[in-house]
Amino acid sequence: MEYTEKEEILIEERWQELLRSCEKIATEEKDWDIIKKAFFLAKEAHKGVRRRSGEPYIIHPIAVAKIVIDEIGLGVKSVVAALLHDVVEDTSYTVEEIESMFGAKIASMVDGLTKMAGVFNSNVSEQAENFRKVLLTLSDDVRVILIKIADRLHNMRTLGSMPPNKQIKITSETIYLFAPLAYRLGLYTIKTELEDLSLKYRFPHDYAEIERKIQESEAKRTEFIENFNAPIIEKLRASGIDFEISGRVKSIYSIWMKMQAKQIPFEEVYDLFAIRIIFKPTAIIPEKSQCWHIYSLITDIYQPKPDRIRDWVTIPKANGYEALHVTVMNPGGDGSNESGTWVEVQIRSERMEEIAERGFAAHWKYKHASLSSSGEDDFDRWLKKVREALNSPTENAVDFLDNFKMTLYTTEVVVFTPKGESRKLPKGATALDFAYEIHSKLGNKAIGAKINHKIESIFTPLMNGDQVEIISSENASPKREWLEHVTTAKARQSIRNYLRRDTDNNIEKGIEIFDTKMREFGIPPSARVFRKVLPAYGCKTKDEFYNKLGSGLINLDGIEKILRQNSANKMLKFWTIQLTNPFKSRAGENRKKAAASKKTLTVSAEEPEFTIAECCNPIPGDSVTGYNNPDTGKIEVHKTSCDVLTRLASQHGERITSVQWSSHKAMSYLTVLEFRGIDRIGVLMDLAQLITGELNINIRELHIQSHDGIFEGIVSVYVKNTDDVNKIIAKVNKIKGIEKVIRVNNVKDQEL
Repeated sequence: MEYTEKEEILIEERWQELLRSCEKIATEEKDWDIIKKAFFLAKEAHKGVRRRSGEPYIIHPIAVAKIVIDEIGLGVKSVVAALLHDVVEDTSYTVEEIESMFGAKIASMVDGLTKMAGVFNSNVSEQAENFRKVLLTLSDDVRVILIKIADRLHNMRTLGSMPPNKQIKITSETIYLFAPLAYRLGLYTIKTELEDLSLKYRFPHDYAEIERKIQESEAKRTEFIENFNAPIIEKLRASGIDFEISGRVKSIYSIWMKMQAKQIPFEEVYDLFAIRIIFKPTAIIPEKSQCWHIYSLITDIYQPKPDRIRDWVTIPKANGYEALHVTVMNPGGDGSNESGTWVEVQIRSERMEEIAERGFAAHWKYKHASLSSSGEDDFDRWLKKVREALNSPTENAVDFLDNFKMTLYTTEVVVFTPKGESRKLPKGATALDFAYEIHSKLGNKAIGAKINHKIESIFTPLMNGDQVEIISSENASPKREWLEHVTTAKARQSIRNYLRRDTDNNIEKGIEIFDTKMREFGIPPSARVFRKVLPAYGCKTKDEFYNKLGSGLINLDGIEKILRQNSANKMLKFWTIQLTNPFKSRAGENRKKAAASKKTLTVSAEEPEFTIAECCNPIPGDSVTGYNNPDTGKIEVHKTSCDVLTRLASQHGERITSVQWSSHKAMSYLTVLEFRGIDRIGVLMDLAQLITGELNINIRELHIQSHDGIFEGIVSVYVKNTDDVNKIIAKVNKIKGIEKVIRVNNVKDQEL
């Protein structure tokens, strides 16, 4: 379909905007020629094609190219690759033709972008394997990944035209991989926007509510910032420092995450903004010294919080971020409407600011401009680790995807070897993580650690500045429970590799034991045999059964009785669920059709076609989404905010199904509340009386413990919906001594 005259005008306007942006990077006539050549080829290739929103498709590559220049800071070749990034995938043009017209480097970039486009349209194992291959470009040409992030950013900005199930898939991919990847590459501004847009489409009400409250509090916040900044400005000017100062509100997503983590309302999020000071360095004084000079001027005015000083000037983050952060106390007075408020102040040079805002491209620009930075830095070392992980021949592709994600998005601690060499690890890393960081062989043989010359467990979390020496033994070997005590991808990968080799040996041994036993009975190990044997031994797969058998966890003493049974015992469930159109026959096939049709399925409590996900334990009233689990053949019902659902949707987008709670049947669902307060006689009796007596809600179990005058506890109750939960929380909060009541997501993990 031909474009209208109005659409042609729109295309020309966007193209002229891009050309104005290109003035920053096109220094020679050949630069302009190749950019124009790429645009006209892309326009011709996408001629008459429209996006789902209805606008001409060429608008998309133009927008991506503009992001590449203005928001990431890449050059001419990247702009050309951005303009051409969908040409090979969506049209008849080939990579070879692109190479003949634009050269090998641009063709290679377009080829990488084309391969990456297919990553998220396949089954999970293929998808993970493809993602692994695509990430190899990180150690070859990072620009491919940066252009892909720009592509994802524009897709997120225009996500409103996509159907809800597609929005869940795309936002899950974005929050699970693209936002952390943008963060790790230093694209903090883009990472923040990706997170905010993901929240906007997954939880539109929450997003709009926070946005409204930020706007409503703007006048009061502006007054506070002006009063807070006034004495700082006076001091900095008196010291002859060339600077800019501003107050920036935290992102909607970060505010929402804090509200979720602490289960507090917007009004109780005290650190809504941070003060940023960006100074122009002088040629005489080093930037680091100037940062600390500004710090000293600020702390002459305001009292600093000692445990909230973050020195990323001396030791930058692994993504290149440099700044000095200090949190100070505003004592009020001087016309301020607030008093006793902690305020974070960020101190950066202009160079540090550009790296913070534009990430990798700015980092590399300054790195290559400085001879003193010619050696390997943190970014180089991280890329080296990525290359090692990508080339791992043993790790399962899906495990790799999860582990790689873990390396992207972490707060870091710096620890030291006995010789004083520094190592960066994620916050929460243990001595065992440190052992694997040194070498996988040392990790496999670790039995303990000397932390600051004191013997500790290998599971001890490490703190900033710790000096760590690993104690090892040739008789030691990794255990499965070690996976619960490590955070780094390298440690998890090494442990899993060892366990996998051990499991393979157990499986072989188990097969031999089982086959020998079956020969005694003269029975071949058929599918019919395993339909009886697996549930009897609590196993889901043959490999699990063989592994347990080979490792001695189970034996075959009662196998003859099991084989004589007519059918395996069925597990009883205390709840069931029902579809709007029940599966009456050929249930598996009908489920696939239902998922494919994207109709909204209705969760009630009568047919066993759904399972309530234990990872988040949703109840009626929660916003929920379904995942069609191929292993069980059932649809798992998750909270839409569930982290596990986010991972599943990012990897199995085609299995996501819209579900809603049924309103015609009142059933009871188990949920757990956690409470805390000041201990007093009778508080337990008051709590039980309120829930069972006044609210007429059945308590399944109640656990409470007291120490140092403070009591903590959990109560599991049967409720009909979230209204019941909110009613309990509101009432319990009024009990004398109760300070905090929150709902716990995972019932299974609670030790009642």
